[in-house]
Amino acid sequence: MDSGQIYEIIGYIASLLVAISLMMRSILKLRVINLIGAVFFTVYGMTIRAYPVAAVNFFIVLIDLYYLRQMLSTREFFRLLEVRPDSEYLAYFLHHYQDDIRRFQPSFSFNAHSGARIFFVLRNLVPAGLVIGEVLPGEDGGSGGERLNILLDYAIPGYRDLKIGRFVYREHASDFRERGIHEIVSDPGAPAHERYLVQMGFRPEAALGSTRYRLVL
Repeated sequence: MDSGQIYEIIGYIASLLVAISLMMRSILKLRVINLIGAVFFTVYGMTIRAYPVAAVNFFIVLIDLYYLRQMLSTREFFRLLEVRPDSEYLAYFLHHYQDDIRRFQPSFSFNAHSGARIFFVLRNLVPAGLVIGEVLPGEDGGSGGERLNILLDYAIPGYRDLKIGRFVYREHASDFRERGIHEIVSDPGAPAHERYLVQMGFRPEAALGSTRYRLVL
């Protein structure tokens, strides 16, 4: 393989990375992949002596680094906001994101008159996530604490970097325990949601011929 072919491969890799970055829903992932693509384009421009290409992409590298530094150093604030099942905003939210919700949890359906506990997860005051669950007795009849059966655990596009899940299931775990909830269970949903549950610390277990995921708090 001669040097010309190597340069061409670098150019293709750079183009592919930039294209992939534009498909990312997460702003953080977009910036990281775009940064790598811009680095490849800078190297490509320098190797073929296309200095304007190298200069523009080096500038993009600096921009990506600047915004990544801001994103990673800025402290974010999370809060759970409980709403009523008949909340007008909740109905609008579920209607607006219904198709995206089905991608991850296709079996989800919501009854506005159910006794569900409903929490919006505010991320810097943006309603970035929604958790709907119902409290059930513990497997031994309740003496060992209650269970929270997750009906929906959803994050809107652009906020799927696991921070919401970590806040709910790790940082907020003590609040669940104070309410007498000692474990959380969830259906697996789509493969992407199943992977998310594993990342959050849920473990699969057989239940009535199917698999459910369980998190002990």
